[in-house]
Amino acid sequence: MSPLLSALVFGALVALGNLLGGMLAAFQRPRSYNALTYAIALGGGFMLAAAFLEMVPESIHLNETYAPVLILVGYLFIHFFEHTVGEHVHLGHHEHHGDCGLLHETVGFSTLLGIGVHTFFDGAAVGAGFHVSNVVGVLIFGAVILHKFPEGFTVSAILLASGKTPRQALTGAAIIAGTTLLGALLVGVSGGLISVALPLSTGVMIYVAASDLIPEINEVRGFKIAAIVFVGVALFYVTRLALGHLGIH
Repeated sequence: MSPLLSALVFGALVALGNLLGGMLAAFQRPRSYNALTYAIALGGGFMLAAAFLEMVPESIHLNETYAPVLILVGYLFIHFFEHTVGEHVHLGHHEHHGDCGLLHETVGFSTLLGIGVHTFFDGAAVGAGFHVSNVVGVLIFGAVILHKFPEGFTVSAILLASGKTPRQALTGAAIIAGTTLLGALLVGVSGGLISVALPLSTGVMIYVAASDLIPEINEVRGFKIAAIVFVGVALFYVTRLALGHLGIH
């Protein structure tokens, strides 16, 4: 497939993850909460490995002079945005069970805005990856999709807790799914953006993994949850080897 078509297909798949997470929150099933926590741990490990072992080297290869600065800019931009314009929120289940009126309405809006910005960069990372190679694109896709489900769940759950209806909560998940797809398409269409988009997205991915996902699972004690982070790192390595054996370049 061409980089644009790959960005469209895989961008749509990661956006679907947001929608599925939003559906779970809108029609909650408590038995799925443990699975959500494990998905966060697995995604955190995979994302860290993808960012440091694949995206950072590729970014420097594409833009040796400015890539380190752009990675830092991407990281600091999301840090600033989440702590000012948007609400810095946890991606787990234990704070947002969704009683109407539990949170102020503005919290729901700012959360939607904050997560929407970084989902745009999630999509941009996928689009940029396929302009580098199919391997990089698939690996970034794998890293991103593992946390799209918790993102959709979080947005919908917080909207419910701020007094919105299940339909409105699901609409919130659809909005961030749309920003994910938009990011993938914009970078997919304009390959000239890759030398900037990939390092910026790398900084965003490092922030999401290290500042959103890992702290979330650190609140859950026990060997099992910690080990799953390492499983996520190992999964990245195995996926990388498998793609090479399959002849995907």
